[in-house]
Amino acid sequence: MTQINSGRSALVSGLAISVMLTAAPSIHAADEAKKPETKPEPAAAKPAQPATKPLKLGGPGIEQERSFPKIVSGKWTGPKTADGQPDVQGHWSNTIANHNNFTDPQGGILNDPNPNRLAKGPREERAPSRVSDPVDGQVPFQPWALEKVKAFQVGFHNPTKPEYIEPLARCAPAGVPKSLFWHGYEISQYPGYVLFQFNSGTRIIHLDGKPHLPENIKLWNGDSRGHWEGNTLVVDVTNQNGKALFGRSGEFISENGHIQERYIFSNNGDRYTYEAVLTDPTVYTRPFTVTVPARKWTAKDQPNGWHFEVEPANYVGKEPLKEPILDQYERVCTENNGGFGLVASEAPQK
Repeated sequence: MTQINSGRSALVSGLAISVMLTAAPSIHAADEAKKPETKPEPAAAKPAQPATKPLKLGGPGIEQERSFPKIVSGKWTGPKTADGQPDVQGHWSNTIANHNNFTDPQGGILNDPNPNRLAKGPREERAPSRVSDPVDGQVPFQPWALEKVKAFQVGFHNPTKPEYIEPLARCAPAGVPKSLFWHGYEISQYPGYVLFQFNSGTRIIHLDGKPHLPENIKLWNGDSRGHWEGNTLVVDVTNQNGKALFGRSGEFISENGHIQERYIFSNNGDRYTYEAVLTDPTVYTRPFTVTVPARKWTAKDQPNGWHFEVEPANYVGKEPLKEPILDQYERVCTENNGGFGLVASEAPQK
């Protein structure tokens, strides 16, 4: 009997606990119903990440800026050379990119099989096309010429024909206008002349009124005749040999082409804007304009392996120098950074 009562007691206790357990959620739900409605706290906002890496004039790397000021032609108020030219001598380089891509300067090499070298981010976040007119930023090629450019852009990565090898791979002069965005360069001035010293070749701008060379003489950098208009060096270029390219994207001008250049310098001497109208009825459907920004590099800047390849020269003179003599060490064509144009073999990996 006692055993029976004990069993009933245990059964009652078990039922009570069961009721409490089953009833608990309902009580909890009732309590929740009494609470005011709340919304989950939003996650802490993460600091905005720039879509593209920051750039700095005078900093490391090839790309120095994505936009640039417009310099207009006008009176020159800066220092002059002994023969009265605006003094623009020194080390210069373009500010936006190298020769990989003419119309998308920071867009990388077209059809590059290496995904790490492809452009990152949307087109509008990169520097504008060097073609400033027409507004679409493209060279107005005739159909046959456009097909030739597209074939080069594919063949460049597997050069099965001689014409797919970029001329600079053979240390040929870079031509006009590519020389102005192929490494840094130096401008020197002499009575009646302006001299551009590039890594591959030189250009002499004649200011003495001489006529152009005979038409049958063709040169990689053409024949240049110029004069100064205030802060602007105006140059007429003819006699191109039609072999130079505008970049690894394959654009070109033929030996029938004519280029009218304007180098517009700021009066403080730290920048210039290059504007050139290219005309060639045998290649283009209309004349078009090329714009290239450039800045001056001085001893105050750190050397840069692309724009400012200099080291202080050894000086043994007795008179102290106002600033060091800068020696440009890669003016000869000794491209040694890798398989240039995929023609030269790189050293095997160990």
